[in-house]
Amino acid sequence: MYYVPCVYSYPYQNPYYVNVPIYQYARHSVNWIVDYEDNPWRYSQSSNRKERIQLKDYGQEPFVVDINEATKENNTFRTALWTGDHLQVTLMSINAGEDIGLEIHPNVDQFLRLEQGQGVVQMGKSKENLDFERRIFDDYAIMIPAGTWHNITNTGNTPLKLYSIYAPPNHPFGTVHVTKSDALAAEETV
Repeated sequence: MYYVPCVYSYPYQNPYYVNVPIYQYARHSVNWIVDYEDNPWRYSQSSNRKERIQLKDYGQEPFVVDINEATKENNTFRTALWTGDHLQVTLMSINAGEDIGLEIHPNVDQFLRLEQGQGVVQMGKSKENLDFERRIFDDYAIMIPAGTWHNITNTGNTPLKLYSIYAPPNHPFGTVHVTKSDALAAEETV
């Protein structure tokens, strides 16, 4: 955001007249709106309509997305947005009162960021001893080291919207789990 000084409109408004412009450094914001019409996935700020982001796996190709908007638009339990050789980005939506489910990734570090909602994250070295617990809210980030048991529970009244970065990838290319039971069924077949 840029600030533009407010110039006195009348030369005698200031008690000390000087033959140079006098500036009042008040905070008047100027919003520069850039609308990239060649990018169909960009939220258009110059209009009142929102263009939906097509939620699918764009892996192995260069890709740019408004991750905040994509995360909030996702209504599935888990959707892979980008799967590469060394990294994967997934979007998640956890309904009120539900959780991700206690899990561990032995060889995968994980980064999660909340875009909407509130909850509780628990972590520990064993299933029986989740000795790390924190409340989490919008814009919080969670880092989960490989080999750490973890769970996230939605304690709010709205869906918990988050995205997760796995390094290396944890799910097959194109993964979409509409519900938590779909995700559990897919894990059992592996």
